[in-house]
Amino acid sequence: MLLYHGSNLAVGEPRLIEPSRGLDFGAGFYLTTSEGQAVRFSELVVKRRKSGAAIVGVYEFDMDAAEGALAIRRFDSADAAWLGFVAENRLRVYRGNAYDMVRGAVANDTVMPTIQLYIGGLMSEEAALVALKASNLADQICLKTERALSLLTFTRAYEV
Repeated sequence: MLLYHGSNLAVGEPRLIEPSRGLDFGAGFYLTTSEGQAVRFSELVVKRRKSGAAIVGVYEFDMDAAEGALAIRRFDSADAAWLGFVAENRLRVYRGNAYDMVRGAVANDTVMPTIQLYIGGLMSEEAALVALKASNLADQICLKTERALSLLTFTRAYEV
């Protein structure tokens, strides 16, 4: 399956790097099945870091091998389980099961206010879920272990 990674540089050899902030699914290498999402994210990264160029990396991922060999956590929608998982990872307090790969909706800039209100206790889970249902969220795949990364092959990168 084809996956995309947006950045401010070409990432020909993906690595697992501990982030400086809490991310939706914790530490890992993030990808998406949506080329458009990767393009938007690459442009955002350039703006945030004020360096580089908007670059989209294209990768092949062996999903069949992943299904048989990896511990995978899937979220089919931005439901209560997804919201709790994202909130705990954003706060860096997640202590649940360890996964090689996590797949689900991305908490992008359009829904981050909802997530932040929920995390801050200013919005109930029920109200957050209602707000999230109105959002059209792209997907993200987080490869969290070297075993998962070993199933990813860099194909090419291009500047947006």
